[in-house]
Amino acid sequence: MLVPLYEAVHARLEVGPRTRLLGIGCGSGLALLMASARGAAVTGCDPDERRLALARQRLLPEPQWGAPVRSDGRTRLVPGGPEEVPGTEGPPFTMVTALDPGTAHGELVPALRAAAGLAERGSPVVLAGWGPPERCATGRVLRVAARLAEPRDATAAAAAAVRLSGRDDLEDLARDAGLRPDGSGRVSCPFGYPDMDSAVRGLVSTGLFDAAVAATDEDQVRKELREALHAYRRADGTIRMENVFRYLVARV
Repeated sequence: MLVPLYEAVHARLEVGPRTRLLGIGCGSGLALLMASARGAAVTGCDPDERRLALARQRLLPEPQWGAPVRSDGRTRLVPGGPEEVPGTEGPPFTMVTALDPGTAHGELVPALRAAAGLAERGSPVVLAGWGPPERCATGRVLRVAARLAEPRDATAAAAAAVRLSGRDDLEDLARDAGLRPDGSGRVSCPFGYPDMDSAVRGLVSTGLFDAAVAATDEDQVRKELREALHAYRRADGTIRMENVFRYLVARV
């Protein structure tokens, strides 16, 4: 769903064979895979071992895997944050990305500071977040999580649904991490699913509805999601939600 965002960032910063990229919260590795296809040397880190396992399958396929850090010379995947990335192997990074719009401000600040210490002076650091709420249909659907989670964890669920969506959130994040904002952009990233079942399954798998499931039950969450998604169901049965994502280029 975020491929247009990744493509826009890679094109703007001319990612290529001379790029040494560090991806914070790399998840299942799609953005790294796309950068690698452009010739970049990529290192990804993520504290979620399940998502990192998917990244290994994409980027470092092997009959057996499981080493904490694996490398093929151009690709490294490291469990944890950037503070776990070996800083003495090879030249410093020339680009850092934090493209997961679901990561909270407080979680990113120390990670960005650690990553900045591994990058060349003046290197770009790219941050991503949701665009204006009125331009993000999926944000309205995600608010189902906040309502169903009450009173158990409404604050956390609501924050997860709208993280880094304010006008100056990305700039504030960059400054708090000691970075200098240096330009931004917006990218259309529609979320599309072939049918209602796929849409519900995909949204539940994000983890943003975990608190709602704990407060009610999964059947209730799925029912409420179906109702919220009905407005985005097209005549052919597909689901399409128009969204705008914003990215900020900052400098170390």
